[in-house]
Amino acid sequence: MAKKTVASLQTSSKRLSKAIKMVKSPKTGAYTFVESIMSPEAVDEFLKKK
Repeated sequence: MAKKTVASLQTSSKRLSKAIKMVKSPKTGAYTFVESIMSPEAVDEFLKKK
């Protein structure tokens, strides 16, 4: 028998953003990418700090 799908299992979902920042290495001078998944409100703070 086929089972009935239940769409109400997810009661709340969080909005998340992926922030990618380029960081220059002090030793080699090469650029690396730092990725982080966070709430949209915290993205500006993440991009401001070094």
